[in-house]
Amino acid sequence: MLIGNVGIEPDVRYYEADQAVAQVRLATTERGYTLPNGTQVPDRTDWHNLVFYRGLAKIVEKYVHRGDKIYVEGRLRYRSYDDQKGQRRYVTEINVENMELLSPKVATDSTAPSQPSQSSQSASDNLDKLPF
Repeated sequence: MLIGNVGIEPDVRYYEADQAVAQVRLATTERGYTLPNGTQVPDRTDWHNLVFYRGLAKIVEKYVHRGDKIYVEGRLRYRSYDDQKGQRRYVTEINVENMELLSPKVATDSTAPSQPSQSSQSASDNLDKLPF
């Protein structure tokens, strides 16, 4: 389980039969603190490689953007590959199985004044009549 901020726009790719995979970099920060002897320990930020598949990848494509705060659950996956120079590279990724968006929604139409609906007005009138 991780809670953090998305570092870059998600990289979404489609492959056979409209299947998608999305890759995201997530930053998690451990807040700094002061030791009893007065030593200051600074904030520490770690970066994680997240991988989303299929339907979850499509949700990421639509709703996740740089700077958004998200909560993810998943499994660690280790893999290796040979780069263009023939050197072995190792990668640690999190295959995400569950995600929740924690950033607040941005209002799409801020010019329209918000009017309470008739049902919410009558509900508040009923609450005023209660004896307690």
